[in-house]
Amino acid sequence: QNFLTVFFAFPVGYSAVALNHVIDFKEKKQEIVKPVSPSELFPSLPIVQGTSKRIKVLTRLTLVVSDPSHCNLLRSTSANIRLYDIIAVYPKTEKLFHIACTTLDVDLVCINVTEKLPFYFRRPPVNMAIDRGIYFELIYTPAIKDSTMRRYMISNAISLMQICKGKNIVISSAAERPLELRGPYDVANLGLLFGLSESESKAAVSTNCRATMLHGETRKSACGVVYTVKKLHKVEEEETTVPACKKAKTQA
Repeated sequence: QNFLTVFFAFPVGYSAVALNHVIDFKEKKQEIVKPVSPSELFPSLPIVQGTSKRIKVLTRLTLVVSDPSHCNLLRSTSANIRLYDIIAVYPKTEKLFHIACTTLDVDLVCINVTEKLPFYFRRPPVNMAIDRGIYFELIYTPAIKDSTMRRYMISNAISLMQICKGKNIVISSAAERPLELRGPYDVANLGLLFGLSESESKAAVSTNCRATMLHGETRKSACGVVYTVKKLHKVEEEETTVPACKKAKTQA
């Protein structure tokens, strides 16, 4: 299924995907294992449409935490944790949500979209997470499967938007099958239902996702990452020789 989903992602407009390894401590005691190298799973990756680059496959670890003791695994200096490109945490209670936003060294905080939230979002932890460069993730696959989950997703997303004002939002699929995957433009339109503006919706499937990847690089290196982009158009030089007030009088 991973193989088909990755190969279905490149024709609909994605240049990078993440293979998610989920650990739910509620089910049974689990350990963080070494991630499988994408080169072992995909001997040959497709080329991104319209470019000469191959699609990028990242490794992601998601921890579903329902007790404060589960967070100790993230605080430990596990060698396997550093091998993942993206670290996400799925807090089940308000206390764990506060801990994830303020102290845990993660890249993403996952928001529950399958049921009504048992707590209200509060501004201090959300602002702290934004200042730390942490992003909030909303997944849209449950909304495709069930109308009840669709209501919960929109309701919980709007509650979050009222606090974060559309900042640091990532919308992803969590797709397990190719048919659950939607194109980036469709996902961006979905963001409008959450109260995001058009620019914020586009950022939720593009620049915010890239920023999450760079945050993961920073976490792994413990230093920083410099990301450069080539300018497509030359920026016109501003006229600074004549003040605007004098220029207006001259033209008059």
